[in-house]
Amino acid sequence: MYVIIDDRENVATSYIGGLDREGVSSVGFSSAEFLEWLESASEDDLSAIDAFLLGDCDTRATLPRTVRKRCRAPIIALSNMRMLKHTVELFDAGVDDVVHVPIHPREILARTAAISRRGFGKSADGRQGAIRVFFDGRDPEIGGAVMTLPRRELRILEHMVGQQGKWLTKTQIFNAVYGIFESTFDENVIESHVSKLRKKLRDRLGYDPIVSRRYVGYRLDASKEVSVDDTTRDLRTLGILAKQAPSRLRPILT
Repeated sequence: MYVIIDDRENVATSYIGGLDREGVSSVGFSSAEFLEWLESASEDDLSAIDAFLLGDCDTRATLPRTVRKRCRAPIIALSNMRMLKHTVELFDAGVDDVVHVPIHPREILARTAAISRRGFGKSADGRQGAIRVFFDGRDPEIGGAVMTLPRRELRILEHMVGQQGKWLTKTQIFNAVYGIFESTFDENVIESHVSKLRKKLRDRLGYDPIVSRRYVGYRLDASKEVSVDDTTRDLRTLGILAKQAPSRLRPILT
């Protein structure tokens, strides 16, 4: 989820629309509203944020350091002025990157991914085992081949890869995919998305890379080669062969 801070409501709305077309949730704040929300935001809410987009606001010079006290997500400044002095001032204020508008939402996604890889622990190429994601709207590579996924399933997969095998609750995934202020959908919708994603990955890879545990959540483990389902199927097959085998061979198979 992206948080856009801009005192011009129409500008924030424009970025929200552009990110939504890329399948990425976002929310816009004025600078005053944002500081009020930041003070009371929970750790779970802050962990769902992919990046902050800092537009035109009165607190621009001090806001990045205020944000950094509570959240490590990248801060990208949106600048209307192509002036070296202005750009240097923004970096001095504590932003991670400066982009000049207009800018395509996919470039914002790509820059966010690059910052996260450098400073916040994501793998260098968005790869986990046989799964590779790009964090910029492109379809992932699964088992060495491109797989087209619906945007919600893609966001779930990207979030799991970005968390590098950590356990994620249903609420954490929902917040990252739909946004922390979404009220139209119930978070149980995540169960359906994950179920469909697991089937597609299992069909392509031959094993289930997503581990689920009741009351804990989901975890991506794309490095394993044989899942519990595969083992069970193999044992079932062996049992069928044993029943079909001639009696003189049964002792060997049991």
